[in-house]
Amino acid sequence: MWVTNFVALCLLATSASGEEKKLSSHASTLADNSANLAFSLYHNMAKEKNLENILISPVVVASSLGLVALGGKSSTASQVKTVLSVDKVKDEHLHSGLSELLTEVSNSTARNVTWKISNRLYGPSSVNFADDFVKNSKKHYNVEHSKINFRDKRSAVNSINEWASKSTDGKLPEITKDVEKTDGAMIVNAMFFKPHWNEKFHHKMVDNRGFLVTRSYTISVPMMHRTGLYKFHEDTENKLFVLEMPLAHKMSSMVFIMPYHVEPLERLEKLLTRKQLNTWMSKMEEKAVAVSLPKVSMEVSHNLQKYLAELGLTEAVDKNKADLSNISGKKDLYLSNVFHASALEWDTEGNPFDASIFGTEKLRNPKLFYADHPFIFLVKDNKTNSILFIGRLIRPKGDKMRDEL
Repeated sequence: MWVTNFVALCLLATSASGEEKKLSSHASTLADNSANLAFSLYHNMAKEKNLENILISPVVVASSLGLVALGGKSSTASQVKTVLSVDKVKDEHLHSGLSELLTEVSNSTARNVTWKISNRLYGPSSVNFADDFVKNSKKHYNVEHSKINFRDKRSAVNSINEWASKSTDGKLPEITKDVEKTDGAMIVNAMFFKPHWNEKFHHKMVDNRGFLVTRSYTISVPMMHRTGLYKFHEDTENKLFVLEMPLAHKMSSMVFIMPYHVEPLERLEKLLTRKQLNTWMSKMEEKAVAVSLPKVSMEVSHNLQKYLAELGLTEAVDKNKADLSNISGKKDLYLSNVFHASALEWDTEGNPFDASIFGTEKLRNPKLFYADHPFIFLVKDNKTNSILFIGRLIRPKGDKMRDEL
């Protein structure tokens, strides 16, 4: 009898472990809302003149906002909930939900991507971090804490950059050249993200081509090429292509949105909403596509403080109104900087490709997706429906190509 029970228990355990763990309702809500935040924040940043490449992780921004809520009291904390559209969510559910979401999407093993995320809260040398705040911010947001003395500004800035470089294995050598406001609390996100394609590019199918930043300015970049079956949509009305390329394990994918020809991205950005993205995605069909992508390595750092203020986080960033007294036990801090920095690489690496379809009808007359001019891209998580990254590539690394007659 005990043998039967033992076998039954083993079968139960096997079936239970095989079930995919679902997100809690709070984490699902925050995943959904962080995706809305992605578009609001992107649009605010895209208005900035002289800003070229953009790269932000909405789920990491949301967790930084959660840290502000944890450190804040009264309306300073409640503004965070308004920005995240979760006014009715209890504090403990906000923090546990954001923690669960970030843990889920940054699971490098499950998703077969490289994603290193390091977060640090810097405070002036005069501040004393409260024990409860330190404990809870580490628990929910995996945040390190550090005092910094800006009397020697060059040394302080070097210290921040050295920490970011070390925490990303040298992929992000510099967060900032200067810090203007040095009298408040500063949140720093340092990330390195490297996706692995569900089907790799052949490493020999890489050559140098021209990337047209504008019609009159071209940069030489390594371009990688492959033909495969991908979800693809051509929006003839708006003169653009949308391509979805699954990442390894197919738990997330990269989505590229590119105009037909070289043009400023402003027109596309006016179209870019979550509703419009969903419309494009719903119209996609699996087709043979000949893909040419620049082999990208980009490092982008943004100070998000003013953009978050424009979205409604006005108190935390105001020295006269901020109540961040949970951080130190005193009402002596405001949020002076939110540095959000990422290094992103995509190259040929990925899973082995399906060679059996080559030379078959499936790959006849492929559509062409030739990314040799500025485009918008997203990393979309298929399990949580959140957006892991949103950005644009306007100027990749490379040397200017000389004009030829």
